[in-house]
Amino acid sequence: MFSIIIPTYNNLNYLKLCIKSLLKNSKYEHEIIIHINDGSDGTLIFVKEEGYKYTNSIENIGLCSSINIAAKLSSKKYILYSHDDMYFCPGWDDVLINEIKLMKHENFYLSGTMIEPNSGHIEHDFGNNIKNFRENDLLLKYKNLNFYDHQGTHFAPHIVTKNMWNKVGGFSEEFNPGIASDPDFNMKLWNEGVRIFKGLNDFKVYHFGSITTRKKKNFHKNKGDLTFLKKWGITTKFFKKYYLKSKTKYSGPLSEPKISFNYLLELIICKIRKIFIF
Repeated sequence: MFSIIIPTYNNLNYLKLCIKSLLKNSKYEHEIIIHINDGSDGTLIFVKEEGYKYTNSIENIGLCSSINIAAKLSSKKYILYSHDDMYFCPGWDDVLINEIKLMKHENFYLSGTMIEPNSGHIEHDFGNNIKNFRENDLLLKYKNLNFYDHQGTHFAPHIVTKNMWNKVGGFSEEFNPGIASDPDFNMKLWNEGVRIFKGLNDFKVYHFGSITTRKKKNFHKNKGDLTFLKKWGITTKFFKKYYLKSKTKYSGPLSEPKISFNYLLELIICKIRKIFIF
């Protein structure tokens, strides 16, 4: 059904849990593709032994490059990007497939609803690390923990068609290690005419909190918000507020931002900020 792209960086136990959840809680069979940064913790050996598709880099090359390289191995119609520290709740793929069946085109970007111990769409603590993770408790309660179908999603896990992925060129690698890469990806989709950015309440994942390639201290930190401002002339905050209408209840395809006094004022502030970062 889907090509599931998972970048990882010496995070073997979380990766195993993520894969376990996909194998245990998926209704359909999917293609799992992993990009291994380094892999000296045993990740490379594990992935080879289990026979998963993978790509590998000796050093940590960042989320954006990792995802792009792995996505080249995709053989499915849809590409889904996941962090390696996410646990997929039962029925997640059935929810996505039913939603996709309602679409009559490829101009969509769908994502899940994150349950996190300290933030997320739904804040609920089932463990803040793999050692104290209460899987059985999560499986008993996740259906009763609800947000709503929401507008303007830009979070992983998210899915687009492979054709749309290729059309926009995947993730922009100037955003490595990954900060602001998701809004940038959404902006590229917006410019291709995508207006359905929908987060699905019933597509739930438990997220431990970005224990991924971007969190490692020995990787250069890109100032992603400034990179976004230089590239698009607006801030990520402005884009999410006026274009994506992030986290509001989903009410249908988005439209062009309405020009208002506040819109113009905040746009001018963006332009001034852009001048001063050059």
